[in-house]
Parts: sequence; C-alpha cells; structure tokens
Amino acid sequence: MIRNLLPSFLAACLALSPLAAQEASKEASKEAPWRHGAALLGEAKYPQGFKHFEYVNPDAPKGGLVRLGAQGTFDSFNIVVAGVKGAPEQGLNLIYETLTTSALDEPSASYGLLAEAFSYPEDFSSVTFRLRPEARWHDGQPVTVDDVIFSFEALKTNSPTYAFYYANVAKAEKLGEREVKFTFDEKGNRELPQIMGQLTVLPKHWWEGTAPDGRKRDITQTTLEPPLGSGPYRLKSFEAGRNAAYERVKDYWGQTINVNVGQNNFDEIRYEYYRDVTVLLEAFKGDRIDFRTENSARNWATGYNFPARQEGRVILEEFPQRASGVMQAFVLNLRRDKFKDPRVRRALNLAFPFEEINKTIFSGQYERTASYFHGLDIASSGLPQGQELAILETVRDKVPPEVFTTAYKNPVADTPDAIRNNLREADRLLREAGWEVKDRRRVNARGEPLSIEFLADSPNDERYLLPYKQSLERLGIEVAVRTVDEVQYVNRVRAFDFDAITSGWGQSLSPGNEQREYWGSQAAKREGSRNLAGIADPAVDTLIDKIIYAKDREELVAATKALDRVLLAHNYVVPQWTYGKQRTARWDRYSHPETMPRYGGAAFPTIWWYDQAKAAKTGAPR
Repeated sequence: MIRNLLPSFLAACLALSPLAAQEASKEASKEAPWRHGAALLGEAKYPQGFKHFEYVNPDAPKGGLVRLGAQGTFDSFNIVVAGVKGAPEQGLNLIYETLTTSALDEPSASYGLLAEAFSYPEDFSSVTFRLRPEARWHDGQPVTVDDVIFSFEALKTNSPTYAFYYANVAKAEKLGEREVKFTFDEKGNRELPQIMGQLTVLPKHWWEGTAPDGRKRDITQTTLEPPLGSGPYRLKSFEAGRNAAYERVKDYWGQTINVNVGQNNFDEIRYEYYRDVTVLLEAFKGDRIDFRTENSARNWATGYNFPARQEGRVILEEFPQRASGVMQAFVLNLRRDKFKDPRVRRALNLAFPFEEINKTIFSGQYERTASYFHGLDIASSGLPQGQELAILETVRDKVPPEVFTTAYKNPVADTPDAIRNNLREADRLLREAGWEVKDRRRVNARGEPLSIEFLADSPNDERYLLPYKQSLERLGIEVAVRTVDEVQYVNRVRAFDFDAITSGWGQSLSPGNEQREYWGSQAAKREGSRNLAGIADPAVDTLIDKIIYAKDREELVAATKALDRVLLAHNYVVPQWTYGKQRTARWDRYSHPETMPRYGGAAFPTIWWYDQAKAAKTGAPR
C-alpha cells in the first residue's frame, strides 16, 4: 500500500508554522503553474473563468423523472471491490465525483471539478491538485486531501484493474490543507496527470465509521448500505439487483460551478435492471423505460413498429459517434497452442461469412471492422509513410514483413465464388500450419482435432455464431457454441478460460496508457485484464510506449497508426462489425440543446431536461 509520506523538508515546515508550509507550496508552484484546465496535446478550448460549456443550455429547467434500463443486476454499492454481480456503476457515477472532468466538445481535455486547479512540471513527473474549499459530502463535511489519498490507496490496493492503472504512481502525499501531490516513477508520460484527475474520490470518514446497525464498515467487502457521496445525486431507494433510484441533491455544493452549469437537470433518475435484452426492449415499448440505446440492428429495423411510435410519442434518433472508435471481434485466446500460428488465425478470418450475416441478420446495416481504431482518423490505411514509417523501422526485425509491403484487408465473401475461394485459401493456410484433413476432420500430426468452443453469455449471440460454425465445419474444424449465465461467463473470461469470445475495445481520439492494458505483455499475464487475446509481443510493447511518450499530436497519430498496422498484420482477432452512430429511442418527454457536443453522442441524460409541454402530450412517466 502507498503510504502518506511527507518529504522531510515539508514535514519540518509544517511542524514550524502554517506560514512556512505556504511558502514551501509557493516555491513548488513556481516550477509548475496552476491550471484551471488542460488538454492532453495542445491547448484547452475553454479559458480561465469560462461560464459554462458551449453545448449546454444554462437555463435548462430542473425537475422531472427519467427511467433508464440496464442489463444485468447488482449486489453491492462498493465500487472498490467487485461483487458477484458488481456495483451499479451507472448510478454511482451520479453520487461520486472525480478531481477533474472532461468536456464533450474537445478531445482529451480536463477541467477542475472537486479540484479547482492542478499543476504539473514540464516533464510530467508529478501532478498536484488543489481542492475546492466549498466541496462537501452530502453529510456536510468537506472533501479533504485525506479523502483523496484514502481513495487512491483503497482502489490501488483492492482492485487489480486500478493497481495496474496506477502502477506508475510512486507516491501520494499531502502538501497542505487542500493540496495533494502524486509523484510518478517515470517522466514524459503526459497522460498520467489526466489519469489521476479521473480518480473517484470516496469519503474516508464514512468508510472508517460505523453503519447504523453498529457494524464497522469495511471497504474491502461488498455492501448494500446506501453510500455517502459528494455528487449531484444521492441514492433514494433500491431493490437489490432489480432497481435503484437516485434523487437530485437540492443543496448540492457544485451546482453553480462552470463545469456543471446546464447539467444534472432531472429531479430523479431511476434504473431498472433486466437480465434479458428482449424483455428490456418490451419494457421500453410498455412505457416502463424512457430512453434506450439500441445495439441490435434487427431491433432497429423492425422492433419499434408499435403504435406509440406511429403516433409520434416515441422518437427514434441517431447521434454521430465522433469521439470513439472500436475493434469488435472474435477474440482468439493466444494462450492456447492451437491459436499461436498466425496462419491458423488468418484462416479463421477467411472462413467468417460477414457479408452473408450482415445481409440476412443485420439488414445490411453494418460495415466490417478493419482497424483497432476503426472510425477514427488515427486508423492505419494504405502503406506506411513519413513518420509512421520511421517509427516502424525501429521494430522492422520484430514485425511481420507484410507490415511494410501489404495494406491490411479483411477477406470479402459477397458471392458464392468468393466464399469458395476464401475457404480454399483457408485450407491452404491450415495445411501449411500442420493441420491436415483426415476422415473429414482437421487434425495435426499427432491426430489431435482442431476444435473451437465459442463462449457466449446470451442466446442472441447464436444468431451469428451458428452461420460461422457451419462455415468452419466445412474446413473440418470441430465447433461448439456454449452459452452460459452471466456470472459464469464473467468468471471464465477473467480467468482467460475460453477458446474464443466476442468482445471489443473502445478507443479515444488520443490513445494512451490504456493500450498497455489492452495489448501489453504484462497485462497478458494478469487475470482480469483487458488483454483478452493474450498478446505478448516486444514490438507491440515498444509501439505502445511510442504512443504514451509522444511529444505532439503528429507523433501520437503516427505511433498509433504503426501499432494498428502491426496488430492487424498478426491477425490476433477475427474482426466483426461496427456502426458509426448511436441509435437511440425515447418517449417524447425530453429536450436537448439545439447544438449537441461534437464528441458526446446523445449525452443522455447529462445535458437533457424534462420538457413539461412534451410530457403533457405524451403522458408523464409512471
């Protein structure tokens, strides 16, 4: 555990007098000026003293109820440790706050929330936050530096994900009544100050106190005791695993600060939990849910033809997704010997009948994912040139030669001839890799069959898994589709106990340290990491560091394209599909600003508000 250790010189100052400590703080600030906000690369859009974000309605009315649906369930309100079913993060994000927050109309920028300002030196070796004096917990006690350090230590000690995320934080220390400093074990990592700004702050005095039933609280255990927060909402009521309602805090300390103006407009936000996606859709159609994001192409095409939509009481609207890219794919577990040969992995891609599935199941709505940063301008294309090429030259002896000679393309299976040609090529690659066909079974030299089990957590996945299964079986591969309950699925994925799963990695406009968690060698060894495929490649690690330590936007883009190109050349996954817009359906009771944030998608319910006039026509939510 990281301890709260003060440097000896500062401890001496504090022992002498508060004035001495203030002077020491002033000396430190000479090297690192205080900032109200900062961008990862370049300058922040909003100046010191800005009134509110441009995309909000500062006069948005407060009031009304919004009911949201969530798939799954929950058994705890403790975000530090995951329970069997986890904590309801959607709602707890309304209760807790972070040191900084982001703007939805610029990429990778941070502005003070619990912290009124922050500072860091030119080498990004540390970051210091100065808390707002008015920041309060819902019980009236101030948010303190001790709360910040307690939260950091609790998350890093008890959560493997946060332990990895904060691995480069060497020390957390208190510089004064409202100043806390995080020191890093490396220099030049410009994202680390922003990562620490995203720290969720928890109330130390509450967690170290006693519950109403006399039980000593324990942050290492799950709990259903309503938590104490500092945010715009508090937990109003709940039924464990079924629903949770959050009410707006009328005397919320931060309601007038610039980053909050025009937001948090609903009096109550209620979440209803459903285990089945079909039931969740029917709950929306039955007016038990007000707003939902639709992820099913089939539902979008045919699932909303019911009277309320025809009458105009339900609205379907798409919002551009400009801030995020994605790689969604069949993830092959490289920890299994049968997937170690890249020729086998490419053969599995050749057998995937995307065009047929897209046409027959998805109404032709999707496009094939062709990049780990698909949908963003940082995705690779064509052949490497300029700075990207120069970066790739540094790892030329460690990457597939086609990185320099052949642009990545997914196979196309849009005609019967194309399907046959793809299967012939897949057969050739499998034979080269030592997998022959004997008695209509694909086997290796020891006579062991090539078998793949696709693990899923929803029967809906079988719609696209079964056509893929049929295609693979034409190659003599034994295929099983196993659908398990949510708890078993999560546990098996965390333990990397699978052959193949469907998963995805969201990407931002400014990639950074999360790439280590996605593709880094260290993450491949750690259970529960997001390196689901088990990628452990020195060249990939080198390129990730190029991204993290990029000096400017141009270098960041070049390094990202280089990483993308190398990941694709290894055929680590079988890419699936994507859709560049957020599909939403809502009962017409709500309004949003005329100009929506460029990178916010629907941004619901953050910047929306309850519209009394619309609700009078549609009917109020129950």
